[in-house]
Amino acid sequence: MTETLDIARRVLQTEANAIQSLIERLDGQFETAIELLLACRGRAIVTGMGKSGIISRKIAATLSSTGTSAFFLHPAEALHGDLGMVREDDVVIALSHSGETEELVRLLEAIRRIGAKLIALTGTRDSTLGRAADVAIDCGIAEEACPMNLVPTASTTAALAMGDAIAMTLLERKGFKEEEFARLHPGGKLGRRLLRVAAAMHTGDQVPIVAPATPMAQVIHEMSSKRLGMTCVADGGALTGIVTDGDLRRHMESNRDLLTLTASHVMTKNPATIEPDCLAVDALRIMEERRITSLVVVGGGRIEGVVHLHDLWRTQMF
Repeated sequence: MTETLDIARRVLQTEANAIQSLIERLDGQFETAIELLLACRGRAIVTGMGKSGIISRKIAATLSSTGTSAFFLHPAEALHGDLGMVREDDVVIALSHSGETEELVRLLEAIRRIGAKLIALTGTRDSTLGRAADVAIDCGIAEEACPMNLVPTASTTAALAMGDAIAMTLLERKGFKEEEFARLHPGGKLGRRLLRVAAAMHTGDQVPIVAPATPMAQVIHEMSSKRLGMTCVADGGALTGIVTDGDLRRHMESNRDLLTLTASHVMTKNPATIEPDCLAVDALRIMEERRITSLVVVGGGRIEGVVHLHDLWRTQMF
């Protein structure tokens, strides 16, 4: 068992060293690559063969999910027609540890002819790929984690980390915000965490609203028909209070003549509210803190909707 753990620790340490060594070797080439991608009017096209191809797919996916339009291009398929995907306003990011991968080298002339910019992520800047690129980022390693120094391990880890460095730098330089992340991840757990109240609230005719002078019989009818366990009380569109199931129970216990009252007699004044562009998780926090099940959504001083605890459950944000 000790030998097994020793092997695993050696592999992890070798790959950790490979990433650590990249930090001190970051230079102007990385900065130039970022400027090329920021100025790119087309797409970032990531390409690589074998294990580098797998890493390329991940880098393209990370770029796409963080505000940089990108896709993976298989270099062998590119040589048989898929090169038509590349346009002159694109930036190609090519991964090859040796810088001599045959399929990539054969693409170089075509990429130059199209006019796309080329960024190389390579372990050998003085390679064919490195020399042909507009920018060559050093992803060299001292050794692979493989005991034979053959299987791509530390080299692919280094390339993956450099791809993440590129994507996260672009994210920050572009000012990519949570709202944009949520828009690009509507079906994922991360996106649901960033869901806005406006996307979960009831609006229009679904919102129960009565005037302060509304008789309680009509108030109860409005609450029952809209099925949110409450109704807003509004005067000219401005929220003045709410009537909840809890308010009804409390007044029934203390006043047998509930139906002789109006909404203004029963309502809770100054209820908790939330703005439509707030995060749904903030709405949940307020509900939990106040032990309530609904929040009135107010924007510009007017009622825009109502968000209910059940709405948040339906989004599966928990």
